[in-house]
This record gives sequence, C-alpha cells and structure tokens, in this order.
Amino acid sequence: MNVLIVKTSSLGDIVHTLPALTDAKKAIPDINFDWVVEEAFDEIPKWHPAVKNTLPITLRLWRKNLTRALFSGKIPAFIKTLRQKKYDFIIDAQGLIKSSIIAKMARGERSGYDKNSIRESQATVFYKNKFAVAKDQHAITRIRQLFAAALKYEMPTTAPDYGINKQIFPLPNSRENYIVFFHATSREEKCWHEQKWIELAQFATANGFIVYLPWGNSTELTRAKRITQNNNQAKVLPSLSLSAIAALLLNAKGAVAVDTGLGHVAAALDIPIISLYGPSDPNLCGTACANQIHMTNFEQLDAADVWQTIKKRIDHA
Repeated sequence: MNVLIVKTSSLGDIVHTLPALTDAKKAIPDINFDWVVEEAFDEIPKWHPAVKNTLPITLRLWRKNLTRALFSGKIPAFIKTLRQKKYDFIIDAQGLIKSSIIAKMARGERSGYDKNSIRESQATVFYKNKFAVAKDQHAITRIRQLFAAALKYEMPTTAPDYGINKQIFPLPNSRENYIVFFHATSREEKCWHEQKWIELAQFATANGFIVYLPWGNSTELTRAKRITQNNNQAKVLPSLSLSAIAALLLNAKGAVAVDTGLGHVAAALDIPIISLYGPSDPNLCGTACANQIHMTNFEQLDAADVWQTIKKRIDHA
C-alpha cells in the first residue's frame, strides 16, 4: 500500500506526525509513505523507516514571489513530480486550504479532518473521506486518530512511538557531559528572558556541564553569543543541519527548551528535556515523551527552579 502524506510544516508539527506512521506500519506491514514537506524540514520524514520518498516544496518562498515561481518552472516541476505516482490513499494531515490543494493535485483517494475538526473548514471540499477528530486532544493523538480512520485500523492505546531510526545519525566521539539549550522560537512571546538563560547556563556549568546553544538565524546567533559571552563552558554551536542536531542530542545529558520545534526533536529522541511554556498549552501541542517535564507560566520561573528540575530529570534518566 502506497500512501502520500501532506504535512509541509512546521518542524514541531512534522515531528508530531511520526507516531502515526509507526502505528500504521505495525497495523499494515506492507505500507509505504511518500511525504510532501517544506524543503527546510525535508530531513525529518527521512528519519522514519516507513518513509520511502519525500517531495520537497518551497511554499514559503513561492508565496513571496508567485509569478517568479510559476515562470521559473519550479511550480510546474513540483506538480509533475507530485502526479507521477498514483497513491492508494492521500492524507492531508495539515488541514489548511494550501495543503488540501496540494492533496487535490496528487492522484489518489483523499482523506482529512471533517469541517468541525479542521483548522480551515474550506479545505474539506477537496477530500473524499472526512473524519471527526476531537480538537481538545494533543496534536499527536489527533494525527494518530486521523491515520487510523483513514487507513482503517484500530489506533493503539500505547504511548506515541516516533519510530526514528537512530542508527542513521553519526554519534559524536566526545564523552563530554553537556546540555543543550534551545533558547530560540518563532514568536517573541514564547521566548524566556535572556538573563534567565544566562543564569541557567551558570548553574549548569558550575555543576560540571558544558552548555551548547544552537541557532537558526542571525537574531538567534546574536542572542546565543550574549548568553555565552561571560561563560567559558557555554558554547555557541556552528550552523548545523537538523540531523546533526539530532546526533548531538543523542549524546546529551539533557535539554532545556522553550516552545520550539527542536524541543520536539529532543522529545522524539527521548532525551531528558524540560520544556518552558508561556502562552502555549502543552496539553495540546507540548513535547511528548517519557523523559520530559513541562513547566508552565514561565515568566514566573527562576533559573534556579529550572536548574533543579533538569538536574533531577538527568539524575533519574
């Protein structure tokens, strides 16, 4: 059975989809997936052994200059690739008008959320099969339920299994004791106070840990440099691919993250992680793994509180 997934972004949403693939593979052993995904996140689906092909798309760039994308041939080339194979099922796991249009252009029986379950109800016009999935559940549970309904198997009651093949990541040779700080996120209101990151790094390094800070753009790089500038054991990482960050995490003692996609990567790899939430509801979209702890109302959290929590989690991992 060949199935096409349409789930282009964001990073956390893509990670949230992986357990549904694991469920489906266990229920239907001969199932294989192709996946339409934003080019920047193309690495993530490839971590799951049930994914045979990815179809990278650059919607974010196309929207900035649609005319150029059309006349350069990039959009027609993508559509040609999308239509090369006929699928047994197409699942729009995103639930937006843009993702439903992509699903419509592909060849196969289309499925998605029904009008009461979806983010943009107009998208349902392009689906043959529409399924009710309660909104007051974690995103991972919703996607697992959608896949089970669309592919006609009973959803397991077990905890989410991301199914990531960790053997594909090169393990670092370092035996350092280190923690990774995911300090950056897409929205300013989700950011923890910079001074608290500085203090948290001081707690960590005073207790014998090296602190590594990744970054994704110039603003995040500048913040990382400020956090580490007076701490010789807190280090700004070079620019890394998502797979390189995953490899780094596999050897980490733990991680601290705000509401960001890389926090979900750490959770998917079952790394001890403390996730700090302000405006987001972790019950609907938080990190999900056995080794994670959510700390909410992060504006009121002191660095000492977070340090004691991550230290206990590391000690008991």
